[in-house]
Amino acid sequence: MSQLPIEEVLPSLLVAISESNQVILKAATGAGKSTHFPAKLMESGAVSGKIIMLEPRRIAARNIAMYIASQCGESVGDRVGYRVRGESKVSSRTQLEIVTEGILTRMLQEDPELTGVGALIFDEFHERSLHADTALAFALESQEALRDDLKLIVMSATLDANDLTKVLPNAHFIESQGRSYPVDVRYEPMLPSDNLPLFMAKQIERLLTRETGSLLAFLPGAGAILRVAELLQQSEVDAQICLLYGQLDFKAQQMAIQPAKAGQRKVVLATNIAETSLTIEGIRLVVDSGLENQSRFDLKTGVSRLEQGRIAQSSAIQRAGRAGRIEPGLCVRLYSESQFNQQPEQGTPEILRSDLAALQIELIRWGCHDVSDLAWVDAPKTTHLQQAKALLNRLQLIDDQSRLTPFGLQVHRLGVEPRLASMLLQSQAQGSEVLNTALAVCALIEEPERNELDLRLSLHRWQQGSHSRKGALSQRAQSLANRLEHRFRLTRVEESLLGIVAAFAYPDRIASTRSVSSGQYLLANGHGATVNDQQKLADEPFLTIVDLMRTGQGSSQVFKALPLDISLLPTFNDAVIEQQHVVEWDDNKGRLIASEQTRIGAIVLQSREVPVPADADVGMALIGYVQRRGLSALNWTQAAEELAQRVECARCWLPEENWPAMSETELLAELETWLLPYMHGISTAKQLQKLDIFGALQAYLGWDKQQQLDEWLPTHLVVASGGRKKIRYQVGEAPMLSVKLQEMFGEKTSPTIARGTQAIVLELLSPAQRPLQITRDLAAFWQGAYKEVQKEMKGRYPKHPWPDDPMNHQATSKTKRQLNS
Repeated sequence: MSQLPIEEVLPSLLVAISESNQVILKAATGAGKSTHFPAKLMESGAVSGKIIMLEPRRIAARNIAMYIASQCGESVGDRVGYRVRGESKVSSRTQLEIVTEGILTRMLQEDPELTGVGALIFDEFHERSLHADTALAFALESQEALRDDLKLIVMSATLDANDLTKVLPNAHFIESQGRSYPVDVRYEPMLPSDNLPLFMAKQIERLLTRETGSLLAFLPGAGAILRVAELLQQSEVDAQICLLYGQLDFKAQQMAIQPAKAGQRKVVLATNIAETSLTIEGIRLVVDSGLENQSRFDLKTGVSRLEQGRIAQSSAIQRAGRAGRIEPGLCVRLYSESQFNQQPEQGTPEILRSDLAALQIELIRWGCHDVSDLAWVDAPKTTHLQQAKALLNRLQLIDDQSRLTPFGLQVHRLGVEPRLASMLLQSQAQGSEVLNTALAVCALIEEPERNELDLRLSLHRWQQGSHSRKGALSQRAQSLANRLEHRFRLTRVEESLLGIVAAFAYPDRIASTRSVSSGQYLLANGHGATVNDQQKLADEPFLTIVDLMRTGQGSSQVFKALPLDISLLPTFNDAVIEQQHVVEWDDNKGRLIASEQTRIGAIVLQSREVPVPADADVGMALIGYVQRRGLSALNWTQAAEELAQRVECARCWLPEENWPAMSETELLAELETWLLPYMHGISTAKQLQKLDIFGALQAYLGWDKQQQLDEWLPTHLVVASGGRKKIRYQVGEAPMLSVKLQEMFGEKTSPTIARGTQAIVLELLSPAQRPLQITRDLAAFWQGAYKEVQKEMKGRYPKHPWPDDPMNHQATSKTKRQLNS
């Protein structure tokens, strides 16, 4: 440990901690900030009291604690311990405790003075987890109001110190460099048409034959990891293949981290879990896909959407740094250098893209009525907090005045997220049998089986002893039962009540089939969901959906669910069922109809037609008709679709400009705002088809925003030849433009839009308008692949110019003769 780079700044760091109660430490990958520094701080005596270090991931917390303890010649739980969800290894002798999973937040809630704690260390703060942001905001208030002697140390590898100094203005700033081993970075960009697992596997095979050392490959998710592993096994590469992602059990994760056996090489296929904190032994080669899967919360639907997107520059730097830990290394990036330069320096923090229900209940319990009263690196959005309050109210955790209910006051002691806490507490009120079933559901949700849709089958394997996580499940269920003064009995779990108790947690995700055996469901929140029709659950008339993700513009994909016996629901949970008087447009009858309905949100259980009131609102009835039928009920033209796509792209690329949302889901939710004002004189569904929807969307966008959109995301681009070419926009994709190759001569770089943040993907065409190359890096194309294209095209189209120096040649759409005439 003595050779670690952190040693160079350790004396000044310890002095800073002695003199100041706020310290920012910026230390590059491999410096020893997560291991060597906490150990030395513990031994230095500079801190009076226990040291608590917050880690964003459980695997890192365990491994850091085990490593530091081994370096001290001790067992974990002696002077160095850890606490993660469902597992604790600490003792009365513990001086350094590594914690995660909101444990630090819970400690602050239970004792804002943090009695006996001398210092808090926030490790890997650049990851900007919701727990870290929350705990730092609470700790800063505790330090100011109650504990001016409490030392706060915020550590980061890549975060700009300016981001932290606004909340820690008086902090001492210390910077340590990482290991000195250089890492050679090479770019091997994929084409849009390339298959990622196949491309990645070929790159790994090539590197293993040409380079020495073990290899770490970064992929966006478990699906891509498993596919690459399969391809490498088929090609029989001479290396041990290890997987590393969050859902793997601890033993499998440890296998990936440990060094390869003597004389062997190792290939580790990992998600961004391997970017920070973890040291994977023996890695000299890194292959970076440049991609990651991120969950983004949809405010309107209450459903998260899994998005595969490009990583920030900070993540790319972290990934490359993994190659330089032991000797000079090599990092191959499967994207271009220009793409790297176009990415933001830092990723979007979790607090700006997540469901904030857990944060909202923490704020209420903390006594924070105005979020601006706390010091945030990035303050949570008010609209997201309001949505969280609505959910907490529905879960019976807060009342209409945003005060904690008796259930809400008990949430913190359970140590689970609000939905599951509500389920346990409401089930406890129903009796021992219901609570026993709820405990099983909670454990199964927290320890999910991969690729298992029906939680009943996971329960069966648990009861039969064949579940891979049976020990962890039983331990978690009993741990929660102890907090509720109950004895958990797996044999007493009532299968018929599984869907009922899950509905306490997910009342908005009670789902009704749209048609028999279709796998298409309508959720109580009005959103659509799809169950693979090969699954038995697709035949169930009602479900309680516990895990789903929006994977596209339409319905969400269901990943975890339980059948729901709707006849039992009123007995256990009648609060979700309501009676409504509804007036709506009936397209078949061509008139308004009125009915008395029994509903669960958007789901109609029973309906009885009644006379239409004389003062019925035709406009609102037609709005409801459009919401049911979708935008196809309107005159949805290509111009309207293209405008909506451009605005949605602008929201993604330039979010700071506050664009109105124009996805189908958002537009349907806001019909009263943008469509209703245009419906003057409209009294039938047929008349809706004649409305100028494009004009209505332009009005919704506003004149100023229309001008900005035309400037930053134009419909067309004038290329080097003078030709005006249409730009194609699609949400989630880069902007694209088709143009003859010769018309781009003289252009040295790819054109950009959206204030230069987005390079246009160019589909370069032959004189006969056939695709030759797709590139987002024109400079790289001219210097590389153009030579092969030139060789082939000279023979096929000799009448057209094919210069040796295309970057300095006149752009044209003409032949050589036309140019010379």
